[in-house]
Amino acid sequence: MSRSKRLTDAQRMEIVREAANGVSTSVLAARFGVTPRAVQYTVKSDAERQRDTAVPVMAVSVKVTSDEMAAFDAVLASAGIETRSEGLRRLMQAAGGTFVADAQLAVEMARYRSSLNEVGNGVAQIAKQMQKANRSGQGTGPEFSELRLAQMRGLARFILDSADEIDLLVRRRRDAMQLQATAALREFAHAAE
Repeated sequence: MSRSKRLTDAQRMEIVREAANGVSTSVLAARFGVTPRAVQYTVKSDAERQRDTAVPVMAVSVKVTSDEMAAFDAVLASAGIETRSEGLRRLMQAAGGTFVADAQLAVEMARYRSSLNEVGNGVAQIAKQMQKANRSGQGTGPEFSELRLAQMRGLARFILDSADEIDLLVRRRRDAMQLQATAALREFAHAAE
């Protein structure tokens, strides 16, 4: 199995579909030539994407006192949350363990990560073609040297690792925000008692 193999979008969708139908991780890993961890990551990423892009379809109404509403509005204003509905939505997401601090930022970071993956894959393909040319005797100039080939591989690895670091950064930030939201909910619960 190639450690640096990247799945196409079509392959990722097929993995998610097959996993939902009960095909095991090891079978999918063997079929697509990736590690079982890559299959697990693909399935988990799709589940998170679906959760993060969920469309609200239910309405909630709550009766509160004037003081409670004023306190809630003050908390929203200090957090930079523009509407009460967004504030309630975030509290509900926090209660369910899906707190997303800034959905737009998360989307932009995912787009940036995807772009980096595309660039990294492109550079990896260039390195692969350079190596192929070297093996067939067509790469005789200094631009096809082993040093250049190693540099191209290193660049591809750096770009792909950067994309993974962005994903990790977003996940850590979301986890930290989730902990803060959970703590805030506990405070609300204890204040109500």
